[in-house]
This record gives sequence, structure tokens and C-alpha cells, in this order.
Amino acid sequence: MDTVANLLSREQVVDLLHRVQHGGEERVNHLRTLRKALRTPETQLIFIKLENSIQVLAGLLSGSNAQCQLEAAHCLLELSHSPHPSAGLACLPTTPYLLTYLSGQSDKFTELCLYTLGNLCAENEAVREKLLAQGIVPALASCIQRHNLAVVEAVGFVLSQLLQAKDAPVNIVPIVLASGLTPHLLATLQPVPQYGMGAAIECAWCLHYLVCSNVDDGTLVVQGAVSKCSSLLIALGGVMATGSTEEGVEMLVWPLLRSLGNLLAGCKLEGLHPQLRDSRLLPALCVLAQAFLQPHPALARESLWVLNNLTAGSSVFCSAILFLKLVPALIQLLPFSKGINCMVLQVLGNIAHQGTEYCTQLTQAGLLPALCATLKMANPEVVTLSLEVLVMVLASSSEVAEEFTKLKGLRLLEAIQYNSEGEMRLRASYILEHHLTSYSEAGAAAL
Repeated sequence: MDTVANLLSREQVVDLLHRVQHGGEERVNHLRTLRKALRTPETQLIFIKLENSIQVLAGLLSGSNAQCQLEAAHCLLELSHSPHPSAGLACLPTTPYLLTYLSGQSDKFTELCLYTLGNLCAENEAVREKLLAQGIVPALASCIQRHNLAVVEAVGFVLSQLLQAKDAPVNIVPIVLASGLTPHLLATLQPVPQYGMGAAIECAWCLHYLVCSNVDDGTLVVQGAVSKCSSLLIALGGVMATGSTEEGVEMLVWPLLRSLGNLLAGCKLEGLHPQLRDSRLLPALCVLAQAFLQPHPALARESLWVLNNLTAGSSVFCSAILFLKLVPALIQLLPFSKGINCMVLQVLGNIAHQGTEYCTQLTQAGLLPALCATLKMANPEVVTLSLEVLVMVLASSSEVAEEFTKLKGLRLLEAIQYNSEGEMRLRASYILEHHLTSYSEAGAAAL
């Protein structure tokens, strides 16, 4: 589009508005011209400052001419993109009509109205308050039950704009939860690619905002949020394991991981077990961590964070990781920074915390050589976490201490003891004094 060609003077905008108002058979064409002109912020500002300009669009929107209705709605969509704060308030006279048409028969027109409403309420608290009073949430609850994916995606967009407001936990989330909308929102999270990636992405972000509000996670759990997130992550992990990744899939994985991770952190794990019976979730999380390691390391860390929340204090999930032989895959991630190795060490620590048998299986899976490598790293957090895991596995068996000594682990601890400060030094000293005394004495005698 040639932007310069659409820059109109105030006189030209006044003339165009007059033609729209009194254009007769040419009105639709004049509306199309206005629609193009309203793509520039300068023209938008001129237009909303003109007397009765919005009322003219509202009149056409509520009229009987379907073509004029459609073009008037397109003009409002362009205005809703405006960077000017006054644009949203100026468009308020049209919102009752936009809301009314959400129950119309035309999916395309409904979609158009939804995106306009979503844009209008995105940055303007006064507009949000007005739309809430006018019943936007019940209207969205009705809209999301349509079978048209484009409409469902647009509903998700509007809802996400509402839920991102600062006052959402107090003024919006309770209304959404009481509206009966959330079961339909969760129903869009289908592990079937052809269902529509766009709709699933928008609705997954809505779920994330609902969970982050901490208003009523219990209701979301009862409605199956944990099960839905798990099933979709398993499906996505299966697809990514084959190497056939759909473009933009990370935009769906992000909110699913965050929602599941926060629900796991905020609710008692025992109460969630009925929705976490599919053990395929664990390898799926490992696959996601490996798949996003290079393109999106933060997303790889999020996958491991969910794994950490699953295994924290849970013998069931720790046992499952060992049974499914996922420890070697986790160990392979230890060389990677940006919080990835720290999260892996936390997961390994959760497993070691379960007791002797768990520690034995960890060492059999190659944990000790991996710890020797992480103890040499420059990151203090990595070293501290490595020492935490090490003290648990050393306490589990004297054979572990012997193997660790053969790997020259003693020298590593002594280096930490003499070259580090604070917590790392204390931890290294504790391990040497309480778990490796005989080996350190033998080494000293040999000297």
C-alpha cells in the first residue's frame, strides 16, 4: 500500500465524511476509500476529531445495508489499530452494535467485530470497563461455542486482551470464571493439528493468564486444565520427536508449559494425579527441552521447570523417570547454560532425595562423571547444585564414594574448598569431612 497516497488533509477527510454520509449509491465506494485512508495515524486523528464522524459509522453499522455495515466495520477496525489513546474512547458509541453482531449469522462479520473489540480494549481501561458493563464476557462465552476456527481464534484474542489488564485478577477473571467460558476454552486445546494452531495458541495464552491470576486454580483443575495441557504437550512432543515441527509451534508450547508448571506449583500434586496418569508426559518434556535447546533455550528451560515441578517430592514421577531411562537424556543437557543445567540438576536432586535405591540407579546411569564435569564449571549456582546432588549420592553408599574418588573427584572438591568462598566452600568441606574422610587421609598418607 502506498501510504503517502492515503495521507489526506483535514478538508479532504471532511469531504470524504460528507460523501459517506450523503453518498447514495456511491456510499460503499466512499467507505472503502475512507477505510484505506484510516490506515494512517494522521488521518485517524483527524477523523475522530470531526463532529459526528463516529456517529456516522455507528449509524451505518446499525443500518440495513449489509455492504455498508461491512465497510463501516472495516473502518472501525482500522481506527481500533490507532496509536492515539483517544481513538478507543471515541469509538465507544459503536461498541453496543459490535457486541450485538457477535451473535450474528456471518462468521466473517463476527470475526471482524471481535478483532475490533479486542484492539479497542487492549490499552484502554475506560473502554474495558464499558465493555464489561455491556456484557462482553457472556458474548464471548457464546461465541467460543461456534465451530468456526477463525471465530474461536478471534474470541481467544479478545479474551487475552482483557485478561492481560492490570486489574484483571480483581475485575475480570472472576467474571470469566463465572460465565461458563473456561470449559469451552479448554476444549479448544486439542491434540489434533488440523483443529487449528491459531485458535489453540490464543486460547492457551488465555489459560496462562487465568492461571497466573491465582484467582481460582482449583476450578481450572476440576475442569481438566492439567489433563488438557498434558495431552497437548504429549502430542506436540510426539510430533517434534519425528522432526516435523510446524512453524510457530513454540507460541503454543510456551503457554502450555507455563500453565501446567504453575498449576503444579500452586496445587497439591496428589490431587492432580488423576489428570497426570499418562507417563508419556515425562519423555515429551525431555523431547521439548532437546528440540528447543538451540532455537529457544528459554523454552527448553521451561520444559525442565515443569519436569522439576513434577518430580519435587514425588516418588511416583521420580520412579517413572528412572523406569523410562530418561536420566541419560537429562545428563546430556548438563553442558548447556542459560539456566538449563541448573534446572537439570534440580530434577536430578529431586530423584536423589528419594533415597538409596534412587541414588544407586542415578549412578548406574552415569551421574558421577557428569557431576565431575559440572563441578568444574564457572557458574557458582551450577557448582552449588552439583554439590547438593553429590552429597546425597555419596551418603547412599560407600561404593559411590570409591567410584567418585577414582574419577579424581577428591581433587575437584579440594579445589573448590581452597579457591571458592561462602556456601560452595562450606559444602565442599562438609563432603570431604563427612563422606570422603578415609579417602582424603589415604591420599595425604601417600604424599
